[in-house]
Amino acid sequence: MRQSTVTRETKETKITVTLDLDGGEVSVNTGIGFFDHMLTAFGVHGGFGLSVQAEGDLEVDCHHTIEDTGIVLGKALCEALGDKAGINRFGSFYVPMDEALGFCALDISGRPYLVFDAAFPQECIGGYDSCMTEEFMRAFAFNSGLTLHLQCPYGKNSHHMTEALYKALAHALAQAVTRNCDGRALSTKGVL
Repeated sequence: MRQSTVTRETKETKITVTLDLDGGEVSVNTGIGFFDHMLTAFGVHGGFGLSVQAEGDLEVDCHHTIEDTGIVLGKALCEALGDKAGINRFGSFYVPMDEALGFCALDISGRPYLVFDAAFPQECIGGYDSCMTEEFMRAFAFNSGLTLHLQCPYGKNSHHMTEALYKALAHALAQAVTRNCDGRALSTKGVL
């Protein structure tokens, strides 16, 4: 069963994530409307079962809730993958979203790294600070062990640009976690 539930509680946030790589319902409640929209899109477009329940110090701002959700989702992905044997490992995907284009390439390598190339013209999308997209992706990559490259080479609307990136991530990850034909780790080392 490629599923995991992870809870993390600090003085700033309390977050529980359940991730099922093989599908299921999607239910997200973080208190940040646009972030809920992005995580819902991630679950739906990835074909994942996803439950996210987050309480955070939103009276401060959205930073802690978004970054900590990335940490918990990353840990859930790492646990759900186990030893990573039998998966395709790599994925990449382009998503056009009206005038914007988002691209993601990733490797479930166990060597976390983030390359993020996107400049958002609007600083805020509702209660979501545009700069938090990079923070979420960094927390997710480093806690799941992904080498993650994200790029939005053009766009004029921060909503469209951000949504293209989350959806590209979902589709690329869906490719990477798909089971391969022989069940072995896709590595010359024999392990990931």
